Amino acid sequence: MHPRVLEVTERLIERSRPTRERYLALMDAAASEGPQRGKLQCANFAHGVAGCTSATDKQRLRLMDQANVAIVSAYNDMLSAHQPYEHFPEIIKQALRDIGSVGQFAGGVPAMCDGVTQGEAGMEMSLASREVIAMSTAIALSHNMFDAALCLGICDKIVPGLLIGALRFGHLPTVFVPGGPMPSGISNKEKAEVRQLFAEGKATREQLLESEMKSYHSPGTCTFYGTANTNQMVVEIMGLHLPGSSFVNPYTPLRDELTREAARQVTRMTKQSGSFMPLCRIIDEKAIINSVVAVHATGGSTNHTLHIPAIAQAAGIQLTWQDMADLSEVVPSLAKVYPNGKDDVNHFHAAGGVGFLVRTLLEAGLLHEDVNTVVGHGLSRYTREPFLEEGKLAWREGAAQSLDDSILRPVSKPFSPEGGLRVMEGNLGRGVTKVSAVAPEHRVVEAPARVFHDQAELAAAFKAGELERDFIAVVRFQGPRANGMPELHKLTPFLGVLQDRGFKVALVTDGRMSGASGKVPAAIHVCPEAIDGGPLARVRDGDLIRVDGVKGTLDVLVDPAEWTARDTVAPPEDKGIGCGRELFAFMRAAFSTAERGASAFTSSLETLK
Repeated sequence: MHPRVLEVTERLIERSRPTRERYLALMDAAASEGPQRGKLQCANFAHGVAGCTSATDKQRLRLMDQANVAIVSAYNDMLSAHQPYEHFPEIIKQALRDIGSVGQFAGGVPAMCDGVTQGEAGMEMSLASREVIAMSTAIALSHNMFDAALCLGICDKIVPGLLIGALRFGHLPTVFVPGGPMPSGISNKEKAEVRQLFAEGKATREQLLESEMKSYHSPGTCTFYGTANTNQMVVEIMGLHLPGSSFVNPYTPLRDELTREAARQVTRMTKQSGSFMPLCRIIDEKAIINSVVAVHATGGSTNHTLHIPAIAQAAGIQLTWQDMADLSEVVPSLAKVYPNGKDDVNHFHAAGGVGFLVRTLLEAGLLHEDVNTVVGHGLSRYTREPFLEEGKLAWREGAAQSLDDSILRPVSKPFSPEGGLRVMEGNLGRGVTKVSAVAPEHRVVEAPARVFHDQAELAAAFKAGELERDFIAVVRFQGPRANGMPELHKLTPFLGVLQDRGFKVALVTDGRMSGASGKVPAAIHVCPEAIDGGPLARVRDGDLIRVDGVKGTLDVLVDPAEWTARDTVAPPEDKGIGCGRELFAFMRAAFSTAERGASAFTSSLETLK
């Protein structure tokens, strides 16, 4: 093992010892010697099986000799990624019947699309939806009717929410079931060019719409490497997917057979099978470290600086940004997938995909091989890839070499020697930046501040021609407690245009930008956030700011005495009303800082100490 990976793992284990031990004790106490439904009162049990339309299923549930699998799904047909899940429950139930087990649809969880709500009022509920999904998952599993669970989810807050909720039922064996990406549409380069032309007024709305619909064109996950596809990478390398299953396209025979096998496999992990492997014994400190390594190696979404700490905490593990940044220094960048490159996840999968990535990282000692997974002990099982042999699912060893080193490379020939995540710290607070998509000449920017209180203000200033100069955009009051931390991705085309025109530009915000944030340097998730009196609330237009993505510093270059004497600016009038946002006021008030996962659960989980 690489000494840095060992060092970070060991200190994580030590730091987490009290909460992890308490978590595992809770899970052990929750685990039953036999099927939990066997201990229910007769009336409770009768309610639990009354909806079964199959008499055989009812009888099997009464006899306790086979597994009852909970299906928790984020299906809705407005999200292209989740539309294929419409058909999964019946596929799963039949696969379980064929082996003498039972599947019950335990509950649905909400699934919203950041791509649809981007720049709209509904985006302010996006991060909060992760907590709602976690709670919905817990409700679905709360009936004590189940021996195992299958979680169906893909996109931004959905997988983290499902996993946080499932970890509180970590005594159950659990497999995550992906849906796969849509086939490739127009090139990402062409899509980005049309977006920038529209931002400059050189393309019509009709041209923009035609371009976007050629890119997002069918059922399946969006093909760029944003938060949704980073989720799939993370969950597979955590050992919660079947090997090689993350990026198989929907509505294909292989995809359907992988779904059937996920149902069969989760029954093999139950106590009835004799090979008990609960979720709490898969997600441990080593699995968390592996997930961070995977994000760094692939240039994954910065949203995972929020999600992985929140997931870890649900398992009693205390991950910090510094842990993540220290790993980034030694984990090379091995993938160029849009927005870090021109190709999409289908091309990544074809070049060798997760199997090759796991192989080369294991060989370099950057991943823990000694971990539990849903298919057994040892991460080396994830160098394999699935295929159909006369209609039956089989696995073979995956690519030993990348089939396209413009997309995917071995550790011995990286795109960059480090992963690109930095902790940014200075007198403006503490945040993160991802420099893997930022050209070296743009990683340090020193320029006057231009302050905005939302992304609409910046867009208006751009259209008015006020930003034709060097500047650092400070977009504040965008943190989790202020307005739910909406995605600020709509800023990217405007700032990208200005950078292309030769201006030095950067973004500093207590808000967030996803894995689609692209080529503009951005210090994000800055905390303390402005609404809590953080330093960003003291910044004025014209203040000289230095964003140094090389050294990891974030400073306003104002006389210290003047800076200290300044009052903080009051937040704008609360706009958290309408579009249902008022229902989430209690959650905004409970959110932790970004470094602690921007989670409403932090305080309650700390009681585990």
